[in-house]
Amino acid sequence: MSEGIDYGRLMHRAMRGLIQEVLEGVRDNGLPGDHHFFITFDTGHPDAELADWLSDRYPGEMTVVMQHWYDNLEVTDEGFTVTLNFGDAPERLYIPYDAIKTFVDPSVEFGLRFESQDAEEDEAREDDDTPPDGPGGKMPAPKPEKRDAEVVSLDRFRK
Repeated sequence: MSEGIDYGRLMHRAMRGLIQEVLEGVRDNGLPGDHHFFITFDTGHPDAELADWLSDRYPGEMTVVMQHWYDNLEVTDEGFTVTLNFGDAPERLYIPYDAIKTFVDPSVEFGLRFESQDAEEDEAREDDDTPPDGPGGKMPAPKPEKRDAEVVSLDRFRK
């Protein structure tokens, strides 16, 4: 049986489902009104697909804008594919939902930010009570201190 409920992982899955639903609506009906998206993603994610010159230029992360010109939007359960224009050079990108770091629609002051997978794994290790192996055999691991919940403000995404 599990030690507890992993609310962080459940929330990330729900937020990625929200992004999928929004993109499906855009695929089917286009971008309504003044809506547009800034999507920052990890270009080094193993499932991300982008032109070599883009991954060379943006080796860690990249922010793309879906607003005036985008084409061939395809949405799946794992991610989405879209063709965007980079200085009159159309390029097709595949962005897995797991690679998304931020998803912002400034027209309605809405934004989502995802912690990196490394940060989640580091936090999981901090919460692990398994003692580390040391040169003298098993060493006792200190219990992690309890922390208060952190409130995240979306003010930074407002106009």
